[in-house]
Amino acid sequence: MEKYILSVTVQNNAGVLARVSSLFGRRGYNIDSLTVSATTDPRVSRMSIIVQGDQAILEQIIKQLLKLEEVMRVDHLLEEESCCSELVFVKLRAEDGGMRDDIRQLCSLYDARIVESAENSLIAELSAVPSRIDAFLDVISNFEVLEMSRSGVTAIEK
Repeated sequence: MEKYILSVTVQNNAGVLARVSSLFGRRGYNIDSLTVSATTDPRVSRMSIIVQGDQAILEQIIKQLLKLEEVMRVDHLLEEESCCSELVFVKLRAEDGGMRDDIRQLCSLYDARIVESAENSLIAELSAVPSRIDAFLDVISNFEVLEMSRSGVTAIEK
């Protein structure tokens, strides 16, 4: 299964988020991430939605979204042809100096920053494209991850 980024331009009406997300639930599709943001026009919002599936599922999702009255446009964005970013915070157990140094070195390789340091833990922050965040989380999983929070993707076509 492949991950797809959809940029959905919608009318900024009450309940539009609920209608879009319930469309996915009714069809049995899972949303990996969903962010909603304002545009230059206060009557219009942009949703960035990450879904998993094959090409047939992607086409079906786009067709179903376009049937909704408030949906103005749906674009399938490719990570390499778009400006997209996501934010992740990861709290890691770091009880000794050697472990802290290893975590700091790994963070340095991925351009992540240590934003909080406590006696037994560190919190790392990374803002990057989803594939880079996935790679960072894969490598950082060699340490004990206490908590993690991802923001979801925000994307725009180049």
